[in-house]
Amino acid sequence: MNSQASLSRELALRIGLAARALPDTDAKRLLSVLTDCIGLPITEEKIVGIDLNILKTAKAGEFIDVDEPLLTHALSILKSGLNVPKQQAYVDGDMPGSVRIACASNDGINVDGHFGSCSQFMVYQVSGDEARLIDVRNTDIPDDLEVDDKNVFRAELIQDCQVLYVASIGGPAAAKIVKLGIHPMKLPATEAIADIIGQLQTVIAGTPPPWLAKVMGIDASDRFRFEREEATG
Repeated sequence: MNSQASLSRELALRIGLAARALPDTDAKRLLSVLTDCIGLPITEEKIVGIDLNILKTAKAGEFIDVDEPLLTHALSILKSGLNVPKQQAYVDGDMPGSVRIACASNDGINVDGHFGSCSQFMVYQVSGDEARLIDVRNTDIPDDLEVDDKNVFRAELIQDCQVLYVASIGGPAAAKIVKLGIHPMKLPATEAIADIIGQLQTVIAGTPPPWLAKVMGIDASDRFRFEREEATG
């Protein structure tokens, strides 16, 4: 525990987030592998010197069976720190024609989380020409709260959102999301939140599909026009 106590708060947070990016791994497991890699104390300077092969073969190949893209992603979290944008104030009505999206994320930068295990939801208000990070919602269940269904708890965390971007989500969980009026978008691979927002803004500024036009508050006659354009396009 002394090695953990000596870590800076920022480095400890990065180790925790990197651990979440790996299957069946908590901070304690990753710390033991890092200790085998670089010894104690664990410092920023030593972490910079770790490459993919060293991480994969450390501690008798503890992570030898982990997919390389996952290890690469975890290593990037360890080395690069967190460049998460700052939250901005938002009042309903500030951004007419905007939608609220939730991004399942472990590092705060990418959509890289499974709905049932991601560490947080990054909540953005997005219009055709503006995007604001308005909230970061931790998914940990409070110790004093009894929860019968973890997926319902997570769904209710983002029930004010219209769209959920997620790396993976099971059918039953997706059904709970849809029941709350949220449109789930499962991505084929890890993608930067900034890129997702850029793509969404292009759609908003162009010809949004009917379901998106509806949540944007576009009236029925214009939604009918979008449907006709989509059908003939």
